[in-house]
Amino acid sequence: MSKKPAKAPARAASKSVFRPVAKSSKTTVKPATREPSKIAAKRPAGPSGDDDTAGRIARALEAIAAHLAATGAGAVPAPDFDAADAFVWHPNGRLATVPRVSRVEIDLLKGIDRMRDILIENTERFANGLPANNALLWGARGMGKSSLVKAAHASINVARKPADRLKLIEIHREDIESLPALMDILRAAPFHFIVFCDDLSFDGNDASYKSLKAVLEGGIEGRPENVILYATSNRRHLLARDMIENERSTAINPGEAVEEKVSLSDRFGLWLGFHRCSQDEYLAMVRGYCSHFDIAVADDELEREALEWSTTRGSRSGRVAWQFTQDLAGRLGVRLSAK
Repeated sequence: MSKKPAKAPARAASKSVFRPVAKSSKTTVKPATREPSKIAAKRPAGPSGDDDTAGRIARALEAIAAHLAATGAGAVPAPDFDAADAFVWHPNGRLATVPRVSRVEIDLLKGIDRMRDILIENTERFANGLPANNALLWGARGMGKSSLVKAAHASINVARKPADRLKLIEIHREDIESLPALMDILRAAPFHFIVFCDDLSFDGNDASYKSLKAVLEGGIEGRPENVILYATSNRRHLLARDMIENERSTAINPGEAVEEKVSLSDRFGLWLGFHRCSQDEYLAMVRGYCSHFDIAVADDELEREALEWSTTRGSRSGRVAWQFTQDLAGRLGVRLSAK
């Protein structure tokens, strides 16, 4: 009877002691050993990480702002038109000076006397502040269209004071859409400008010709009084024949569609057509080059070689005559330096 009561409390005590220890070990191990370590690792990284991220973002924004300010200031510099007589237009708003224009003396342009006289007269009127027309020089390749524009510009400036000199600005065909921006710069300038586009033409679905139409005539601002446009092209209407035929075949009103396309060339008041030269004109060009650069060759030999050269090229033009002259001068050791 005395042993049974002694065993019962021991079991009860053991149960009461064991269970709380087990529970406390489960509840205290996780926050005391694992969770605080994770929290301690994350807690300092949070604020400092946010500060570092914010700092990086702020520095990046400052760098971007500084870059935009630098590029914005240098993208559109104020053009110095006193620095040169010729410039090349870039669509980002920059006018690059051309210290020396690649051109041919106007006296060396043979076989285009009538076109030469008309263009020089039109250019001189414009330089003197009188009314003049935009000019389209079209026709056979290599017959001196672009050479005539550059030569006319140079001949007009020969006897002019620096303040009265005519400025030549070349715009590339692919930059025609930026022509209105160029007009804004030139409108307030104190000089007269020839805006020149060489080999102007349009193909396919190219709609940039509409920008040119608005500048030539039709826009509410109109062409500035101190600007004239000269363009060269192998096409009279500046558009490919298949482009015009496609408009005629697919449009609801074929006549209106074609008129809308070819009306671009109508906005040039002066058309100058260049045609293939004859054999006599071709030989006159060659003789003119040889005389100008002091290339001494017997006339019969010069004629024979010049005709053979044109036969191998399959055409006769001013460009072919100049290429033959360069080849001949190279073989004879003569330098083609400007006089």
